[in-house]
Amino acid sequence: MTPSTAAAGARVRQSGFFLHDTRLVAASPCDEWDLVIGDGPVVAAAIHDGHAMRPSLQRHLAIDTASRRRDEDPLTGLFTGVGDVRLRARRSRFEVDLNRPRETALSSNPEDTWGIRFWRDDLPHEELQASLAVHDRFYAMVTELFDALLDRHRSLLVIDLHSYNHRRDGPDSCAPADGNPDIDLGVTTLDRARWGDAVHAFAEAMRSAPVAGGAPDVRENVRYPGGGHFPEWIHARYGSRICTISIEYKKNFMDEWTGHADIARLYDLQAGLERAVAAVRPEFGR
Repeated sequence: MTPSTAAAGARVRQSGFFLHDTRLVAASPCDEWDLVIGDGPVVAAAIHDGHAMRPSLQRHLAIDTASRRRDEDPLTGLFTGVGDVRLRARRSRFEVDLNRPRETALSSNPEDTWGIRFWRDDLPHEELQASLAVHDRFYAMVTELFDALLDRHRSLLVIDLHSYNHRRDGPDSCAPADGNPDIDLGVTTLDRARWGDAVHAFAEAMRSAPVAGGAPDVRENVRYPGGGHFPEWIHARYGSRICTISIEYKKNFMDEWTGHADIARLYDLQAGLERAVAAVRPEFGR
């Protein structure tokens, strides 16, 4: 080994989930999430996009596959392409909900699942522990990830991607538009004093990007004014160093009952998200 090679090797440090070198690299593959790490301050995460579920847990389901998929966030992983760092959960939110506190990450109480009974009975203790282990690994991983990114950048923009049903009462129903915007920006946890202007610019850029030939209805904190655990956790740990915008897309980019996608609308929404991130990117970075 030459001196230069030895010096290069000395710079590489492994700590849990990542190799810390001139660039951050995942230490090993993971079947619980997909993670692509680029060089930049924008993180896009779709933590409800996953559909995989371990067979031992599937045996306890009281609903069919189509019903379960309807209450996941299919296709939101496509929007993660806007990030320098792209994170997509592979596991179904009903195996482990990464946007809920640990104690409710796997629940058999219908009150936690919109009144829908997803499980035939109370789940065995070993199934609960297996899901909580995934929750623990995920938050250990994102802690190491965000710590490392903040060593490289003065601040981060986290785009937390979700979708919501607006035809829950049936395929021919449609929830009133006044309480169901096309795009709902959840910004309950960020530091308004520091990031208020960025949020305004982000929303205006989204409104200016046509979707299906018209201006999308973009509002803030309409569907989930209480926020979610993932952005709350980010804010509690990192404060104003990370600006988290949780995006809830109304599922008018697909038929939520058949699962068929509206490809043209998806492209429009993706273009709008790219425009919004470009509008605020100068606020973040090194």
